[in-house]
Amino acid sequence: MAGRPCPPGPAGTRPVPALLAAAERHLRVGTPAELAYAVTRSHLDDGRCVGWYGPPAPGWRVAVDAERADAEVPPALARRFGPTDFWARWTRAESLCKLAEVPVALWWRRHGLVVPPQTPAVWRTLRVADLVVTVAFAP
Repeated sequence: MAGRPCPPGPAGTRPVPALLAAAERHLRVGTPAELAYAVTRSHLDDGRCVGWYGPPAPGWRVAVDAERADAEVPPALARRFGPTDFWARWTRAESLCKLAEVPVALWWRRHGLVVPPQTPAVWRTLRVADLVVTVAFAP
């Protein structure tokens, strides 16, 4: 699974590459009540929740999205976007939508599940137990 390295920039960007590299340490899986104090969360279809507990990165916002790795890809979405590496692409698009404050349906019309080249966001997609999780940051 992949991510985009942080662009060179002001000193405020320094924590972001380290946070992405150590993302596993900052993610928790539990019930929504257990993760009530997460910085940001993603709710799963089985009732669990994934929460981000990393330290702040001044000047950056963070979002997470998670899906069960073994979940069946809905046939309509598989036809539209292809089934290959679907959940990694899906969670990345969802995380970027959250950061851009854009509804996912609008993102689909504009970009599909592709990241537009001009996006300032950086991300990492990883496996956490039985989940595919994307953590993304944007200035």
